[in-house]
Amino acid sequence: MGPAGAGKTTVGRALADAQGWPFVDGDDVHTAAAVAKMRAGIPLTDVERAPWLTSLHDILAATLDRRGHLVLACSALKDRYREVLRDGLRGVRFVYLKADEQMLARRLADRGGHFAGPALLTSQLADLEEPGDALTVDATEPPERIIAIIRREFGL
Repeated sequence: MGPAGAGKTTVGRALADAQGWPFVDGDDVHTAAAVAKMRAGIPLTDVERAPWLTSLHDILAATLDRRGHLVLACSALKDRYREVLRDGLRGVRFVYLKADEQMLARRLADRGGHFAGPALLTSQLADLEEPGDALTVDATEPPERIIAIIRREFGL
């Protein structure tokens, strides 16, 4: 979890590959209308995010019902978003990729073609409620180092 540009997809995909688990990018679950709005630099409201969060929760629930594992990359910026994601589910853990605004802005400027561009960064940081119950990792570390930290801390 973390704002756009923190490295959620890069780290999540690499962690999933290392563990042999499926990977789901929350960005791929957004509706076309939500993507168009964000591409225009307009942040989604909590009401607009609700069905997306419910869909992600359902993906997690289905995986856990099968006693499976999954790595999900998702911004999950607010406490209530994380509550929706883990509602009634045991074993859901969060990793917060923490980065400062300058690094996030630089990464977003360097990545082209993604709908969550630099125009959304201010609103994302305004919405961010840093989690007290997540593994917090410095997002400036190389992905392989972040993955090693996650695996060690979660006993993987």
